[in-house]
Amino acid sequence: MSNGRSDLSKDELYRRLEEAEDIIRAIREGEIDALVIRKSSVSDEVFTLDGNDSYRSFMEAMDIGAAAFDSHGNLLYCNGALCTLLDVSKQSVAEGGFWDAFDDVNRAAVNNALRAARDQKTTCEVQISVDGSLRRLLLNSDALQLGVNDAVAATFTDITDRIQAERNQEAERTALAILASAAEAVVVTDEDGIVSHANAAAIALASCDPVGLSFDKAFGLEFSAATGLMQGDDFIALAVAGQSVQGVEALAPRGRITQDVLVSAAPLRVAENQTKGAVATLVDLSARKSAERQQLLLMRELDHRVKNTLALVVSISNRTASTEDSIEGFREAFSGRIHALAATHNILADRSWSSIRLSELVAAELAPFVADYHRRFSIDGSDVEILPRAAVPLGLIIHELATNAAKYGALTSESGTISVQLDPNVESESRIIRWVERGGPEVSPPTRKGFGHTVIERSLKYSPAGGAQIDFAPSGVTCSIRIPAEDVMATSPIL
Repeated sequence: MSNGRSDLSKDELYRRLEEAEDIIRAIREGEIDALVIRKSSVSDEVFTLDGNDSYRSFMEAMDIGAAAFDSHGNLLYCNGALCTLLDVSKQSVAEGGFWDAFDDVNRAAVNNALRAARDQKTTCEVQISVDGSLRRLLLNSDALQLGVNDAVAATFTDITDRIQAERNQEAERTALAILASAAEAVVVTDEDGIVSHANAAAIALASCDPVGLSFDKAFGLEFSAATGLMQGDDFIALAVAGQSVQGVEALAPRGRITQDVLVSAAPLRVAENQTKGAVATLVDLSARKSAERQQLLLMRELDHRVKNTLALVVSISNRTASTEDSIEGFREAFSGRIHALAATHNILADRSWSSIRLSELVAAELAPFVADYHRRFSIDGSDVEILPRAAVPLGLIIHELATNAAKYGALTSESGTISVQLDPNVESESRIIRWVERGGPEVSPPTRKGFGHTVIERSLKYSPAGGAQIDFAPSGVTCSIRIPAEDVMATSPIL
């Protein structure tokens, strides 16, 4: 004892004496519940003053981890709940196992919180690793007075499950928001194939609210390619088993209208990549199917037109050959007629085979013969739209009239002109167009009728309301062309 005192200064002995007197006073006045006696570096002892071990009993009764620290951050005591939470034993805690449970970053965070708690209550989050699993703890610390000594009380609450639950709730809200905003139908099922979520687009495809029903009972999809062997529940079962199914066409007959849909299903994987159900999408194929039907219709129409055009070309070839006296004559006549046919086809193709203006058609057919087109040609009255059925034969008629005018009629003279007059009468079964030539040489009727004359008279005879009559008057050729009224549409007047 004397050796121990000789190591202390007189002032230090006085200070310790004053602390002892303060502790005795605090005990006498009931300010201290317990004493913590440090017996060695290995263990401490907590003594309560009421004889019932109340301090230790209180901490041990807590279901959350609790600990007390001195003013220097040294661990004085921790309860069993904290040992369990940190996965350390009481013996390990006494040997420094408490601090070993934290890595450097989180150990520093605990120390900072304990220091800050001397001035005010502090709260922070720290992390530990238990059996390879990351756990998140909420640390609350506050100043504690043990007699005349300052201390810090701390509680550690495992909030890992709460945070995960909050994340799950947020993920659920996000998933529901995605479902609600998705344009295509989206359906979520559990592992038994029972619908748990469905957005508005999916509900529209079902006969009733699908939630709580099996997928097949809710939507009753029909798979024509599966010959009745495949049902919607089979796709869900495949997805739940971990196999995705992509892009299978089906019919959804239970909605407000029957729709063609493209069905896909995939596993619903959640935490740790566990499959908890399936997600199915049903994409509306109505627009695509309509486009496919339109495309098929157009292909059939194109096939029909190509066959008709080829038949027309063969007929033109044969009839031209039978009326021409030389190869050169045949080449010139046949080539001109094919070019006339192509000119009309080109304009119709540019307008998606909807119709062609009369002025456009005449201009295209006269272009090879007239350089100063606007001075030599005019359309009197309103312009009209000619439907394809009439446009092709009308183009051939105009070509034959232009060819005759260039060889024998108005286009052989500089003063010659051509006008196309549209009869204003729209009440009859036919619309009448008159081709009138003026200013050319005196005309006399031909001594024989060639194939061109046949083209003019017969080309529009596909209808009783169609046809043409050519007149070789001395003042100039005129031709009255009758077009079936259903193949003519009114348009803006020519200015």
